[in-house]
Amino acid sequence: MKAITIIQPWATLIALGEKQFETRSWATKHRGELAIHAGKKIDREACQTEPIRSTLARYGLTADNLITGAVVAIVTLKDCLQSVDTWTDGYVLENGSYVYPPEYEFGDFTPGRYGWLLSNVRWLPDPFPAKGQQGLWNWEGLTA
Repeated sequence: MKAITIIQPWATLIALGEKQFETRSWATKHRGELAIHAGKKIDREACQTEPIRSTLARYGLTADNLITGAVVAIVTLKDCLQSVDTWTDGYVLENGSYVYPPEYEFGDFTPGRYGWLLSNVRWLPDPFPAKGQQGLWNWEGLTA
């Protein structure tokens, strides 16, 4: 299964089903299952900004108890859409859809970047320890 390493708190926001897009500077042709690996880095400053702080707090989470160095969820990568424009309340994607708050506050939708549309989130209550990598990588820790 393909996997992607994402720093915290964004990996947890995906695992909780709160973040529907992972934003990247690069596109991918991969579609289908994708393991979400929480990297070892935690952006503590981001954890204190809204709406991230209050979203994590609803689940009893802070920067001090986020899981790192493990696969925390399995998702379906449904599509990869380029951000093409901004407007008063959000961003416009290449298919004409809009990204509204709080979603656009959980990623970087600057025009030219890509939003990877995630669905069918399966949180793993017992995360699988794993060493992450840059880009998409192969993970064999869970067989469906």
